[in-house]
Amino acid sequence: MPNRPRVVATDLDGTLLRTDGSLSVRTRRAIETAAGAGVPTLFVTARPPRWLDELADVVGGHGVAICGNGAFVYDLVERRVTSSRGHDPAEMDRVVADLRQAVPGVTFAVERADGMGREDAYTYAQEHGDGHTVGDLSAISATPVGKLLARSPGLDPDEFLRRVESVVGSRVELGFSGAVGLAEMTAPGVTKASGLATWCEGQSIDAADVWACGDMPNDLPMLRWAGRAHAVANAHADVLEVADVVLASNDDDGVAALLESLG
Repeated sequence: MPNRPRVVATDLDGTLLRTDGSLSVRTRRAIETAAGAGVPTLFVTARPPRWLDELADVVGGHGVAICGNGAFVYDLVERRVTSSRGHDPAEMDRVVADLRQAVPGVTFAVERADGMGREDAYTYAQEHGDGHTVGDLSAISATPVGKLLARSPGLDPDEFLRRVESVVGSRVELGFSGAVGLAEMTAPGVTKASGLATWCEGQSIDAADVWACGDMPNDLPMLRWAGRAHAVANAHADVLEVADVVLASNDDDGVAALLESLG
C-alpha cells in the first residue's frame, strides 16, 4: 500500500461536504495544500453536472469531476460534459415498463448531459434552482440518459428500493447515495469505480496510487477499486466495513485532515 497517493478521489455529500452542504474553509485550504504538494483532489459524486458549478473554483488544475455515479465527466471550467456513458434506450424502456407494472405509483426522471427531465408526477425539490424539462418519458429521454431516477411516494422507502432491486436485477447499476426513497440507476457497469478508472487510465495513474473517500453504498465500487479506502466516521455500516482507514466525520473535516497530511 503506497505511503502517498497520486490522487485523492472523494465523494462530496456526506463525505467532503458538511451535512448542510457547505465546503468548510479548512477543507478548501486542505485541497489547495495537497494540490501544492502534487496530490490533486478529484470529485467523484452522484450529483448531476449542473450541481457542481458552485464548486468550480475548488477543483484545481485538472478542472474536472466525475458525476452521476460515473455516468458523466464534467469540465467545471468550461461547464460542459466531456464524456458520458448512458443507458441503452431499448433496455431502459423494458426496465421502466417492468417497474411500472411491479411498483405502484412509480414515477421517473432522467439525468442527461444537457440537463434533467422529469415526468409531471415525479416529486422533485429544486434545491439548486436548476432548470429542467417536464414531459412524458419518451420526450425527456430523447437524448442519451446517463442516470434514470425513480420514486414511489406511496411506498415505504426501504420497501420501494427492495422492489426496484428485485425487478431490475443486473440490467442496471442501482446506486444508493443516501437520498431517501430514490432509486438511482446507471447503465450496467457504470459506477463511480468505472468513471474513476477511466479517468485515471487517461492520466496513467494506477489503482494502487489512488486513495478514495466515501460514506454511502454507491461509493463501495470506488472504495474497493482504489489502493486505499477511507470512510468518514458518519458512513453507512457497509462502507465502514470495507474501509482501510476511518476518518473523522464530514462535519469534523475528516477528509481535510487526510489532505493536510499530504502537504
